[in-house]
Amino acid sequence: MAARRTVSNASQKNPLHFKLVLLGDEGVGKSCIAQRFVRRQFNDHSSPTIGASFFSQTLCLDDNKKVKLDIWDTAGQERYHSLAPIYYRGASAAVVVYDLTRQETFEHAQKWVDELRQQVGGDIAIALAGNKSDMAESHITVTTSVAQTYADDADLMFFETSAKTGNNIEETFLAIARKLSSSHTEAPEPSRILLDEDSGQTQIGCCSSFSSNSSRQ
Repeated sequence: MAARRTVSNASQKNPLHFKLVLLGDEGVGKSCIAQRFVRRQFNDHSSPTIGASFFSQTLCLDDNKKVKLDIWDTAGQERYHSLAPIYYRGASAAVVVYDLTRQETFEHAQKWVDELRQQVGGDIAIALAGNKSDMAESHITVTTSVAQTYADDADLMFFETSAKTGNNIEETFLAIARKLSSSHTEAPEPSRILLDEDSGQTQIGCCSSFSSNSSRQ
């Protein structure tokens, strides 16, 4: 049974609270994944993220446990790479995104995984997301088998996603929330970094069906 989500209500008390960071190259679709998940929107012409954007979402899992995710969507441009530790410091989870049509972004995703484990620690929950699964097969350069083998070897959750269609977007965050919940280890209250970026604050809870919509693949 899928988790369910709704707007905030009185029953949403004391969810487990975790920090999650989105990492990956420019143009792989990190912001669109966040927008699809949080706002259920997709914008084919979204602007590149400057620094980072912040979103917050609360999930109600099948066992009625509630998990609140503070989601930091980081800029993918190389000039912002040095700022990444500001955003992934203290994170309990990460979604590392690559573009299924660009082999180099998959190689860079592997470097992000290595960096996270070196800097944050081996306990961080990481999902590898191959985005743009809606593209024609002739454009795909990173095969499912290659990515799945890497994910298995690196002990990562793995999904092929499409922010455009919503394919596997919610499933990715659900898998992370379940893993964090099953650990029964609540992270300390994440520090807030205030930026002049558009932030999306909604809650997902326990009353209506889990669905989707977003911003740039």
